[in-house]
Amino acid sequence: MGSYWVAVLLLISQLFVLPSPSSSYPLCTNARAPFTTNTSLEFCGYDGKVCCNSADDSKLEKQFKSMSIPDPACASLLKSILCSSCDQFSGELFKIESGIQTIPVLCNSTVASSASKSQVTSFCSNVWDTCSDVSVLNSPFAPALQGKAGAPVNSTSSKLTDFWQSKSDFCNSFGAPQGSTVNESICFDGAPVSLNNDTETPKPPKGLCLEKIGNGSYLNMVAHPDGSNRAFFANQEGKVWLATLPEVDSGGTMELDESSPFLDATDEVHFDTVFGVMGMAFHPDFARNGRFFLSYNCDKVKSSRCSGRCSCNSDANCDPSKLSPDEDGAQPCRYHTVIAEYSANITGSKASLAKTANPLEVRRTFTMGLPFSGHHAGQILFGPDEYLYYMMGDGGSKNDPYNFSQNKKSLLGKIMRLDINNIPSATEINDLGLWGNYSIPKDNPSVDDKDLQPEIWALGVRNPWRCSFDSERPSYFICADVGQETYEEVDLISKGGNYGWRMYEGYGPNELIQSATKNVSMSDLNLIYPVMGYSHSEVNENEGSASIIGGYFYRSTTDPCMNGRYVYADLYATAMWAAQEYPINSGNFTTSKIPFSCASDSPIPCASLPKTSLPSLGYIYSFGEDNKKDIYVLTNTGVHRVVRSSRCNYSCSKENTTRITNPPSPAPSSPSSASTLLNTMKNEIIFLFSASFLVFLSFIL
Repeated sequence: MGSYWVAVLLLISQLFVLPSPSSSYPLCTNARAPFTTNTSLEFCGYDGKVCCNSADDSKLEKQFKSMSIPDPACASLLKSILCSSCDQFSGELFKIESGIQTIPVLCNSTVASSASKSQVTSFCSNVWDTCSDVSVLNSPFAPALQGKAGAPVNSTSSKLTDFWQSKSDFCNSFGAPQGSTVNESICFDGAPVSLNNDTETPKPPKGLCLEKIGNGSYLNMVAHPDGSNRAFFANQEGKVWLATLPEVDSGGTMELDESSPFLDATDEVHFDTVFGVMGMAFHPDFARNGRFFLSYNCDKVKSSRCSGRCSCNSDANCDPSKLSPDEDGAQPCRYHTVIAEYSANITGSKASLAKTANPLEVRRTFTMGLPFSGHHAGQILFGPDEYLYYMMGDGGSKNDPYNFSQNKKSLLGKIMRLDINNIPSATEINDLGLWGNYSIPKDNPSVDDKDLQPEIWALGVRNPWRCSFDSERPSYFICADVGQETYEEVDLISKGGNYGWRMYEGYGPNELIQSATKNVSMSDLNLIYPVMGYSHSEVNENEGSASIIGGYFYRSTTDPCMNGRYVYADLYATAMWAAQEYPINSGNFTTSKIPFSCASDSPIPCASLPKTSLPSLGYIYSFGEDNKKDIYVLTNTGVHRVVRSSRCNYSCSKENTTRITNPPSPAPSSPSSASTLLNTMKNEIIFLFSASFLVFLSFIL
């Protein structure tokens, strides 16, 4: 990229706020995203974004009538409580993260109303005052007696006073936590939830400061599950290393022995331009059981172990014999995407002490032939539910010509969710038509949609490149999805969600597809808009291409001004963004392009792009997160960590500089520092002349 273009990029500093025609985070009680209804529900009256269809509405009406409430005022309140399950925020109202409740969280006397922050509501008190002595059959409050203070569970009474000793007991059980606000905990006050927008939008951080702590080039980083200051790094060729990370502000570098990898799987991995190790995941109980997984590609021409069904098959309405060979002459489904399970060499009873792994895989968890050489993503990660999530692209070729992403019988263009703890027998795997050694979680979306392949958690993605769960809000499952012509997007993933590809790219229809088919809107298909992203022209106007790299919600205390913001970047490493959700829990994000630089006291000196203050990162491959929630940027020139902003002279009013000591400056005369400097120079030279960028670019775009 020429210095002229870099200079132009530096002039683009204005705030970039995306339109928000729809929000994606709000979840229903079934963990699915709400959908748009064109008419109001007849009984409940909700309209717009809702969690109920007409059948759900009818069921609620029948439930309400069965309660036979004699008092009109109480009946009105209980009807609103029943109908709150149709609210687009019902997942939060009914606390699905901790186990669904039978009653929504009721706004308490000390909780600000969703209608007006200045107004104090006591909806919970109002319910008690109005209904406490009213006889209600099949009361929705009765099931909540389990483990609560009140009448015996088997009581046949139907008054609140039969169940609860006082208003205080009642509201302590069903009301919002004392002292909370609507932005901290969504509560129900008798009307559809409406989050406050009456305060100033949060200002973006002044900048992101990085330090360079390693020279290696890696695609994957996973924090050691034992909670230590160690992490695993994997390169595309097939090697995994266990590294010790230095303390922030210590002036130290990564401790990693290149000559002694934790695992060497290069004999199994097919590494060639777009292929290699794409993902790595360690079992949540790795410290005890030593189980971990690699996602990679194999070549069935070169390896007898590389075998399995083709993703282009009759179930997916695809005939592999009609597919054209790739540009290199490779036949369809010669290359496979694989998840293989490995085991650490356990010392005693603790895998956390293991320094190496058994090079022979334990089993093939998943294997599937690829129709084309591109867009096979391949990231794997364990969710907070301990299931394995598997990101798969649309298989490649422009405009997804076989419409794999929208095909419910194809696993291409999907996010999958697998149970690797309960492995069926070989006979069961064959009878169930599974693609390997795993089982299907019982609450996968196929339970409700019988047309959907059981592995699928979400669909309609093009090439998801790096997803993560928010460590503080596990329901925030966020994925960056690589665009095609104009737009790179970030999606909040929900159960059964459809994210639009190939019909839509970002917020707009894919004209090349829609012009040849019936013009279909997002609402017609119940598709979900992205929550943030950027257009290609923002990053690379001359070449007209870009490729998004998904990141993490920042949860470290190192840079307090970044707290709670989602950080992501572009492959070209000249642009990064920080997105702030506002209001909290709304699914609406304000996105800002932020300056970034490398600290002058970085343990490994950073080179700069000519005539700019931007560090020469090369190309950003992935982000990583350690056990202290510090964020790392993995590039082809090395490993960089986000540090406190003052080290790059960015102001942050939340930073307590009195508690921070400056890191010791690296001593140039020491042998280790001299070696580091030589390695840095070597790395920059390799960067200038290597084809690694072309390799990765051809894979991800």
